[in-house]
Amino acid sequence: MRMVDLIAKKRDGETLTKEEINFMVEGYTEGEIPDYQMSAMAMALYFQDMTTEERVNLTMAMVNSGDTIDLSGIDGIKVDKHSTGGVGDTTTLILAPLVASVGVPVAKMSGRGLGHTGGTIDKLESIKGFQVELDGQTFNDLVNKNKVAVVGQSGNLTPADKKLYALRDVTATVNSIPLIASSIMSKKIASGADAIVLDVKTGSGAFMENLEDARALAKAMVGIGNGAGRQTIGVISDMNQPLGFAVGNALEVKEAIDTLNGHGPEDLTELCLTLGSHMVHLAKKADSIDEARAMLIEAIESGRALDTFKIFVEGQDGDSSVIDQPDLLPQAKMTKAIIADTSGYVQEIIADEIGIAAGMLGAGRMTKESEIDLSVGLVLNKKVGDYVEKGDVLVTLHTNTDEISEVEEKVKKAYRLYDEKPEARVLIYDVITK
Repeated sequence: MRMVDLIAKKRDGETLTKEEINFMVEGYTEGEIPDYQMSAMAMALYFQDMTTEERVNLTMAMVNSGDTIDLSGIDGIKVDKHSTGGVGDTTTLILAPLVASVGVPVAKMSGRGLGHTGGTIDKLESIKGFQVELDGQTFNDLVNKNKVAVVGQSGNLTPADKKLYALRDVTATVNSIPLIASSIMSKKIASGADAIVLDVKTGSGAFMENLEDARALAKAMVGIGNGAGRQTIGVISDMNQPLGFAVGNALEVKEAIDTLNGHGPEDLTELCLTLGSHMVHLAKKADSIDEARAMLIEAIESGRALDTFKIFVEGQDGDSSVIDQPDLLPQAKMTKAIIADTSGYVQEIIADEIGIAAGMLGAGRMTKESEIDLSVGLVLNKKVGDYVEKGDVLVTLHTNTDEISEVEEKVKKAYRLYDEKPEARVLIYDVITK
């Protein structure tokens, strides 16, 4: 078997067999197939796409290129959640304890963030003492005992994906649907989940800005998950403005606490209830989505969801007193109000620009070596549909420097104000089940 023949085959729109895909992935992982040939294949895939069977085979070849996580020692159906990213995406911090509070085991591996703000692991490290590195046995024991644990990604998971991801970044093939879908799903499947709920973002702050592209990606990932024997559903949600109010690590932890207390932003609460309901249903803890949703609402209203968050934090050596006293979380030295220069309705908030502004304050890392400032970020005072009077506060910056003129300018440009009130923004566009 020769790689050049496989490149030609896919270039001409033919279907690659499982054996051919395994040969390609194994050879590339081992260094036997050079970058220039895999680059040609990536471009062929970009233009010719793949069948669902090809996508499943590519994903499983990447899964089998390295270690896999064995969660068989954890009782029950383990349901994982993945978000394709966004601005102010605090959902995991809320969903992990919320879903666990109704008896669903949440054994989650999350990453650190590159870009606007930190990842889930960075956010959890805003809590003093919280341990994100646990050995496998401790991890499993915690989930069996408390129904929830969240740790950093470790081990040699999907090395083929790591190599191919880096190659796509420099060969203009990042936006290939089969390559995006197999990249995401290989990590989810290698992490040991029995079922997977996908939160696929679309809009100005999302990887897939166009709804149809987001729908195509969701269908591709759901097809791979189901084809690989994992019950998978995809929820397509809006990212045309930041989710919730807070953007920044400690600020988002506080917002997660507020949400579990029943006082969270409407959009963030609704998205968590939607995603959580599907997780509970897939775990067979409820006979319907409506029943699952009612269970989650009751867990919030009774205080059980917040109690589970405390147990979760204590189980990983974190200081759970921050849940009752959020002011113990890292706090910036100063706040600065960004004032509206004109009046009008907020028609749009360019989510990506808000994310960049938070990154400029130090809430994110531009390289793997960058230090994150867990205390900084921003809180939105106005969102789409709100009326703004000239002089009102649009956004409150939380900063450790007063050199923020560029950040102020970035935030003001992100807000679009007009005389007419906009139509209500759709939060959930679609749910993909097959």
